[in-house]
Amino acid sequence: MSHIDVISNPFHDDRYTAKINSDECIRFHQSFPDYAQTPLIDLDDYSKELNLNSFQIKDESKRFKLNAFKSLGASYAMAKIIFSKTANDQTELEFNSVIKQSDAIKGMTFATATDGNHGRAVAWCAEKFGCKAIVFLPKDTSRHRVEAIESHGAKAFVTNLNYDETVEYAAKMSEENNWILIQDTSWVGYESIPRDIMIGYQTIIHELQDSHFNWPTHVVMQAGVGSFAASIFDAFSSIDRPRPKFILVEPSGAACYFESIKMGDGNPHSVEELDTQMAGLCCGTPSILAWDIIKEVTDFFAVCDDSVAFESMMKLSRVKKPVQTIISGESGAVTIGFIEKICTDKKYSEYFDLMGLDESSNVFCISTEGDTNPDLYNRVVNDQ
Repeated sequence: MSHIDVISNPFHDDRYTAKINSDECIRFHQSFPDYAQTPLIDLDDYSKELNLNSFQIKDESKRFKLNAFKSLGASYAMAKIIFSKTANDQTELEFNSVIKQSDAIKGMTFATATDGNHGRAVAWCAEKFGCKAIVFLPKDTSRHRVEAIESHGAKAFVTNLNYDETVEYAAKMSEENNWILIQDTSWVGYESIPRDIMIGYQTIIHELQDSHFNWPTHVVMQAGVGSFAASIFDAFSSIDRPRPKFILVEPSGAACYFESIKMGDGNPHSVEELDTQMAGLCCGTPSILAWDIIKEVTDFFAVCDDSVAFESMMKLSRVKKPVQTIISGESGAVTIGFIEKICTDKKYSEYFDLMGLDESSNVFCISTEGDTNPDLYNRVVNDQ
């Protein structure tokens, strides 16, 4: 039995204007030798089944062959840091101009905390640019995620802490060892680098302008610390088109935004006990940069249990597309599963009406990862 809950946002502000300028990031990513746009997939049969006009997903499992979107933020932020330390602020930011700083780069060590995907992205960027990376992971991290990080030459350490505590530990270790902390969440006094990471994510939306994209009525994004969802919502808000309804989805066992909104004081709050197998979303404290965007622009906050993601993983694996199969991990598939439940399960019909879904709706989601935990993926999809 799945469980879903949806609430309206009492802090929503129709006057919200985009806070991020990301024109530079798409040009930067296009300068990578192995850059390619990720697929935009029309789920035609799915949309008919759900009685929607269209349902499109962007498949970020194909991003730089890293199985997740995170390299967009890490690469842009790391390049900006390298430029700031090599006095090349006036040079156009592109891949070749970064690696030309090899003498300075090789002495740099970047450190981060991660549930997996961001850490692999940092390790990959360090490998590409020629610097070092040290990655800290929370307890019970999948061995596959550790091995993926180490495959790029980075050092990976699994702590006995949860995600939020691991972030604090990585910050402490970076300060003590003079490492450069490159973290995809923000707090008071640490905002510049996470902002650049959020800017990098917006390449995803820039790419939609070159594809067969149906302008959405509903944009549904998943959230851990919220940096990704905030970036995507902000990107859509910067385009001079009718603003979609923005829906934020979290695991029931790690719902720091949902619970913060319910508190009613307009401030972010932490969730102490985390309980979800959606590793990429298992975060208990909102990023303050993301909070400031999400609180204003989001229309609805939702939570669902892990079974919603698991059912969606199985469903997507069986979708027959002529060019590509859809491999979506637990954190990637949850938004698609959420929409399916809202559209097909009569016990959620009030949420269907609340969010203004109908046969004219165009829904857009992003599958943020592939099978980054193969053991869990095979257990869910293939019953192995």
